[in-house]
Amino acid sequence: MTTLRTVARIVTAHRQLEGGGFVVRRPVPGPGLPQVDPFLLIDEMGPVDYGPGEALGAPDHPHRGFETVTYALAGEFEHHDSAGHHGTLGPGDVQWMTAGAGVVHREMPSRRIREDGGRVHGFQIWVNLPAAKKFVPPRYREVRADAIPRVHSEDGRVHGRIIAGAVGDVSAALETHAAVVMQDWSLAPGGRFEVPVPADFDALVYVFEGALRVGDGGALVQEGQMAILGAGDDVRLEAEAARAGRALLLAGAPLREPLARHGPFVMNHPHEIREAILDYQAGRMGRSAGPMGG
Repeated sequence: MTTLRTVARIVTAHRQLEGGGFVVRRPVPGPGLPQVDPFLLIDEMGPVDYGPGEALGAPDHPHRGFETVTYALAGEFEHHDSAGHHGTLGPGDVQWMTAGAGVVHREMPSRRIREDGGRVHGFQIWVNLPAAKKFVPPRYREVRADAIPRVHSEDGRVHGRIIAGAVGDVSAALETHAAVVMQDWSLAPGGRFEVPVPADFDALVYVFEGALRVGDGGALVQEGQMAILGAGDDVRLEAEAARAGRALLLAGAPLREPLARHGPFVMNHPHEIREAILDYQAGRMGRSAGPMGG
């Protein structure tokens, strides 16, 4: 017998500047909510329509101790790092970067977007690594949109993209260090679906288009709001009769480890943060993500 999760708390994302000055909508971290273990940060980038020469991104910056997930919804994103990795993400593509021991990284709108303008929309999500894996070698995994497994309800009103984890016998193409679920759900008006989530995972739903009723009791979650869910092993998503909705469902096995963070470094103890800063300053994570690409 399954138990539907209820909504324990609804958080409204705040807006702030990141990187070179682009605006993000951020539900976590926020006041009184440093993380939803193991998720450290959720940034919705855009949607924004840039004119020629206006597009902004995140120039060279280091990472250590966690993973970053970039999910492109519109536009194109270039990435480069100090280990020589580079590529371009288009709509629906996913990049899962394990920073591990440390890397200098850059993410920017593509040269075409920077020069000609265009719409940019996507997510960056930080997933914590357990202490035993904080110093694994950096690596990239990319999945193109057409390779991301999808599921659909029988009535055709609900469509899901399975980025991490599984729904029934449909499993994601990515293997991850942490035990996590990451799914993109689109519901047409009147659509309703129940998604299994392991009972020992912490779970949340972030609505980024329209609105959805979430969980047992159907709490209304509006665009730009995040529902933190209580205990259970099933999540119900439902669109109202006259309004569609789209949301990310994120869930993961909480690490329950000490947390020390400073900007792009996420470790377990303050002395490890000091070591990360010294290693970065000494160039031990690499000195540049390389020349601007196109």
